[in-house]
Amino acid sequence: MAQKTFSAKPTDVERKWYVIDAAEAPLGRVATQVATLLTGKGKTQFTKHIDCGDYVIVINADNLVVTGDKMEKKMYYHHSGFPGGLKEAQLKEKMAKDSTEPIFKAVRGMLPVNKLRDGRLARLKIYSGTEHNHEAQKPQKLSLKEGK
Repeated sequence: MAQKTFSAKPTDVERKWYVIDAAEAPLGRVATQVATLLTGKGKTQFTKHIDCGDYVIVINADNLVVTGDKMEKKMYYHHSGFPGGLKEAQLKEKMAKDSTEPIFKAVRGMLPVNKLRDGRLARLKIYSGTEHNHEAQKPQKLSLKEGK
């Protein structure tokens, strides 16, 4: 008998909680791992049109690691829509204002642009320090260090 293609239903999804320390790896590696967990691509029941992802808590956003001289050279742009309304800010300026924003923007940029993106981003919790208020969910610690 031929095998059937499995398609997950929203009721079949089991969501786990994960904690990732942003001080363990560079920004891109952290964002890639977070985006993969939010989409649920590592799960066997992954289905493109169903949100199968998990909850992710990112701690230590204040101690974000970037390689090279990205703190000075990485730029964030925003346009007001009016002529001459282009604003730009360095990564270190963004970190001084709100250290969680660069991580959020990096993860958002790695998620597919579709109807599921807002729901996935709602399951992302970013904290500037080591403390978070999700101990009741018993989150699992994920290490991103080289050589694990």
